[in-house]
Amino acid sequence: MNGIARPRFLPTFSLGFLSLLAALAACSPGGSESPPLKGAAIGGPIALTDQDGRRFGDARLKGRYRIVYFGFTHCPDVCPTDLVQIGQALRRFEREDPARAAKVQPLFITVDPERDTPAILKPYVAAFHPRPLGLTGTPEEIAGVGKSVGSYYAREPSAGGGYTMNHSRLAFLFGPKGEPIALLPHEQGAEAIAAELDRWIE
Repeated sequence: MNGIARPRFLPTFSLGFLSLLAALAACSPGGSESPPLKGAAIGGPIALTDQDGRRFGDARLKGRYRIVYFGFTHCPDVCPTDLVQIGQALRRFEREDPARAAKVQPLFITVDPERDTPAILKPYVAAFHPRPLGLTGTPEEIAGVGKSVGSYYAREPSAGGGYTMNHSRLAFLFGPKGEPIALLPHEQGAEAIAAELDRWIE
């Protein structure tokens, strides 16, 4: 998009954190439905600005599951590809179980607040599904939310004097109380994401 060079995507978590997740999974008995991220020390309060220019906080998420994805609107291919998959998964889940699907609030949090204003975010997220909310904020606010889940991003120069954002590529599912549940398998396609939503959303 817009001639921005394709960014590189780096892992979000440290080896220590990945080891923690493996340990949590190992503690679950076979066939258990314990969420893979249960007990992980990730997540926290959200205080940002939504796509309509209003302040957005946890009170607006009360009782709702959240899909949290970090990206930016100038992302040339990976962010749009992932958002297409998430949007298709939501549509599939909505057809199969509208009541449970209505409990899900997708959030697209920009890592490029300099360019991603509310006016830019609103039509961008609507292109993938009617329900995602685009969120922005000050660099410090976004850094705080990103740090709470271990999300990596960094600004890098690109050809022609512009810049792109190098960022991790993860989609989180959090529960109604903000508790971490799982990483959504966006790299496996919409059907796999929909299956994971069906597995965890009550």
